[in-house]
Amino acid sequence: MKNKLPGHLMAAIAGALFTLAFSPYNHWPVLLLASGCIFFVTQKEALRPTLIRGALFGIGLFGAGTSWVYVSIHEFGSAPVPLALLLTLLFVLLLTSVFIIPMFLSYIKLRDRYNVKASWQRALLFAAVWVLFEWFRTWFLTGFPWLLQGYALLDTPFQSWAPVAGVYGLSLLLITTACLLTSVIIERFRLYAGQVLALVVTAVAWAASFPLGHITWTTKTGSLSFSAIQGNIPQSLKWEPGYLEDTIRTYFGLTEKEWGQDLVIWPENALPIFYSNVRSVMQQLDRQANDSGSTFITGIPMDDNSTGEPRYYNSIVASGVGDGRYYKQKLVPFGEYVPLESILRGLIDFFDLPMSAFSKGTSSQALLEVPEATIAPYICYEVVYPDFAAFQARDSGLLITISNDTWFGRSIGPLQHYQIARMRSLETGRYMIRATNDGKTALIDDKGKTVKSIERFKEGILRGDAPVMKGTTPFMRFGSYPVLLFSLLMIVLTVHRSRRTR
Repeated sequence: MKNKLPGHLMAAIAGALFTLAFSPYNHWPVLLLASGCIFFVTQKEALRPTLIRGALFGIGLFGAGTSWVYVSIHEFGSAPVPLALLLTLLFVLLLTSVFIIPMFLSYIKLRDRYNVKASWQRALLFAAVWVLFEWFRTWFLTGFPWLLQGYALLDTPFQSWAPVAGVYGLSLLLITTACLLTSVIIERFRLYAGQVLALVVTAVAWAASFPLGHITWTTKTGSLSFSAIQGNIPQSLKWEPGYLEDTIRTYFGLTEKEWGQDLVIWPENALPIFYSNVRSVMQQLDRQANDSGSTFITGIPMDDNSTGEPRYYNSIVASGVGDGRYYKQKLVPFGEYVPLESILRGLIDFFDLPMSAFSKGTSSQALLEVPEATIAPYICYEVVYPDFAAFQARDSGLLITISNDTWFGRSIGPLQHYQIARMRSLETGRYMIRATNDGKTALIDDKGKTVKSIERFKEGILRGDAPVMKGTTPFMRFGSYPVLLFSLLMIVLTVHRSRRTR
């Protein structure tokens, strides 16, 4: 067991190091080191030690990378410190059990079943399995596509692959490079023909980033003036019934001089009360927007009795000279619905958070319509789903996402969320207006760059002009399927070559 401890420790450290590659740290080369380390310590191990190291890697990855969950559970779920720590640990263990351990199990089974012996072939197998499981993380059990390697390449020349291959394509480039370089070290710099070919192909892919960066996939057709309002309402007060009038006064006061802009945007659940209870307020806003030639867009909880059975939705409503209503499709477990509700509801305050009984919107909803443009709407967590976001964007000229990351305080979670939103603009070649309660409210361009923003934890108004775009990126057209098929092909070719060389 003593001989195994250094490898176990290295696996846990490698997982924790991943966090440094993402916002707010942005040290992307760390991923090459950390990915190479986890491949190295599992490369020659049998099933049991590989799974142990995989589990330790997952605990390090999610323990450091999603530590912000603790803030929500403790500060806003009113759980005492020991219980909040326990629930956070259970969350980390759940993610590790569902997404990370099965990945290592799949790798080791394929490796041993087909007798993949050459380290460079194992590198390709490991990389392909990794990317397929990043995709698996997107949808299984509603999905948790967080901490995907490709996000780390934002703000580098290599991000130009994103409109072509999406975030998974960037992940494949990173993990393949890390594992192939590690295989060279394992072989003590003895190179084989297949290994050289794989390294050359990978190097060409990195080099191709530079000419790809000069390709313009989408073009501007016009622009919309906008004002996005950041109310900075404290989460501890936001859902207090007695504070509603103060919230309304805050948003009305900030918006008073903004009428006349093409778009006036309030964030997710800016009015923390069901639509039917503030009809007069919404009608007043509709009149003001119409009279000034503006489209008013806000997030608000929606109660719908049209089917005879009350249903509740996290929604976006557009009124004034624009029109549309959108119900959120990708709900956050525990935040917007409670899994195993009959068991968990009522146990602690965390399982009774405000507005945690929403229904899921349908996939056939129309986009928001404003004069001269069609807008693709996303509510908070929905921007973390690459293919979903690309599909929503296909018939749009502009993206809008509204959010309330106040649940996570001053942790790194909201900054990771903002980085993910920027990737969606890059993948789709669309500008994005992001309106949030306490930051980061921003205008993001079609290259994923921040054009302007409001400082976090400040009340303010973001004014600007958002270009309306037309055109389609390859990723919008084909989604993640080419990268997934390529990853499968890597597995097939690796297995086939291994069988030939037995």
